[in-house]
Amino acid sequence: MPQLGFGVWQVPDDEATAAVTTALEAGYRSIDTAAIYGNEEGTGKAIAASGVPREELFITTKLWNNAHGFDQALAAFDDSLAKLGLDYVDLYLIHWPTPARDLYADTWRALEKIHADGRAKTIGVSNFGPAQLRRVLDEGSIVPAVNQVELHPDFAQAPLRAVHAEHGIATEAWSPLGQGKGLLDEPVIGTIARRLGRTPAQVVLRWHLQIGNVVIPKSVTPSRIKENIDVFDFELTDADMTALAGLDAGNRIGPDPESVN
Repeated sequence: MPQLGFGVWQVPDDEATAAVTTALEAGYRSIDTAAIYGNEEGTGKAIAASGVPREELFITTKLWNNAHGFDQALAAFDDSLAKLGLDYVDLYLIHWPTPARDLYADTWRALEKIHADGRAKTIGVSNFGPAQLRRVLDEGSIVPAVNQVELHPDFAQAPLRAVHAEHGIATEAWSPLGQGKGLLDEPVIGTIARRLGRTPAQVVLRWHLQIGNVVIPKSVTPSRIKENIDVFDFELTDADMTALAGLDAGNRIGPDPESVN
């Protein structure tokens, strides 16, 4: 799985084709979509027209909350695969655990079947906390390959990343730039960016890469799409990393997974 991919959250279906095409032309090979985004068809069109060999791409999609349960999850996956126009995906995720509904263990069994059938090369989860991860580990037969969670310097999720490290689960960050809500204006980030001749977004993405996160920044602006992948030819110093670690205030931007049902 490429450590840096391209996300299409909040990209309308009719704009997704152009955005994903630009991303693939810029060198991205990992594309992250989801059933609830409503843009699997547009994403699939860009993949089909790209000319990039399928085996060079890493395509992720996710199961929405209304499709929890064994049979429902299997049907939802069929629908996503048809919309993408693919024979398989590289990663299929449970989008939210919806703990109050208590169906995610059955849903995980469905994902294990999808994996066994070869239609998802790997399977994982999104927005799962330690308690939900433990249950999947205890009741399932496959360790989730990935847990995709909100993660940025203002919400670094160190305890959860420690659980991931213990079990060999990759940490993938959604909203890796904090949705631009003040994070990129932080003086600490600006100082580092000016010294390196980089943008604040590039500094934050580099921070993710150096602590081992997988990141999927989203943009529909061609210049920013290209800027976001241009983060592999510089490094942050230990002092930079320490300064960025000091920004962690535990500020969640998105919803608490315990309350999403």
